[in-house]
Amino acid sequence: MTTTEVPEISSENNILPSTGSRRRLPILIGAGIFVIVVLVVLYYFFFVAPYESTDDAFIDGRAIAIAPQVPGRVARLLVNDNQDVKKGELLVEIDPRDYETKLAQTRANLAAAHSRLEQAKAQLAVDQAKSAEERANVVATEAESTRAQADLKRYQAVESRAVSQSQIDLAAAQARSTAAQVDVARGKEQAAEAQAAFSKASIETALADVAQNEALMRQAELDLSYAQLVAPEDGRVTHRAVEAGNYVQVGQALFAIVRPDVWITANFKETQLAHMKPGQPVSVKVDAFPQKKFKAHVDSIQAGTGAQFSLLPPENAAGNYVKVVQRVPVKIVFDEIPDPTIVLPLGASVVPEVKVR
Repeated sequence: MTTTEVPEISSENNILPSTGSRRRLPILIGAGIFVIVVLVVLYYFFFVAPYESTDDAFIDGRAIAIAPQVPGRVARLLVNDNQDVKKGELLVEIDPRDYETKLAQTRANLAAAHSRLEQAKAQLAVDQAKSAEERANVVATEAESTRAQADLKRYQAVESRAVSQSQIDLAAAQARSTAAQVDVARGKEQAAEAQAAFSKASIETALADVAQNEALMRQAELDLSYAQLVAPEDGRVTHRAVEAGNYVQVGQALFAIVRPDVWITANFKETQLAHMKPGQPVSVKVDAFPQKKFKAHVDSIQAGTGAQFSLLPPENAAGNYVKVVQRVPVKIVFDEIPDPTIVLPLGASVVPEVKVR
């Protein structure tokens, strides 16, 4: 029989890894894991830890509510939805005819009040002249009474043979008559002075009447001016709720004007505020424009949480207490005015990223 030889397997054709390769494999895996951990730590410290962000943030701004100060029917509506307006531009005109009529009436009343004032002044001049006349009459009657009293005394001082009784009686009658005339003259003087005082009071009343009618005329002028509603600031007409021909009341909201200077109100958690300060740079991403990033900075941090200024603030002293992380509004201002072609509507969602370290 022929013996079949079995070929030897060469070590060079062995597919099992060598002992050295098996030892290096864990080392390579550990090194890879170490590199990944180092990269993650570096990424955290350089790209995560220095920043604070929140998705509870919105575009904010000032919306000026436009409402009439006088009632009436809208004669002209000169603005449309989402129209840009300039300060002082006429927006709405209320039918002015009622207010023009009222202004004409107050002007007529003022003219009549001025006329009454001039009449009172003229009457005072007449009464003062009358009072002066009565004072002069008192002086004259007093002088006549003094002379009559002196004549009576002279007649009474001479002997009865030199003066008849009839002359003495006549002198006594004249003395009594002139004394009575003095009393009458003094009464007339007092009456004239009282009339002059009354005329002075009439002037004060007429002056007050003039002032009152001047105030009514100014109010009528204001009411007429209020019939024209003009833009108080530059901005864009928003939320229009009026049409030409509508009858509007005082204080009724017609529309709002949103000013172009907008900012961001970001509600950060209280745990995110440890290193946040005004002036820190912010990168802003607006959901409506995901392809753009806006540069901004922290303007201020509100001195109170949002819950504290809500309609029904929490009362933690009553009942059971469950701690809830509070949010604090932070005002973020754009570094540059956004492109006018980019509309940032109030309430639009944004994601600010503040570099705090």
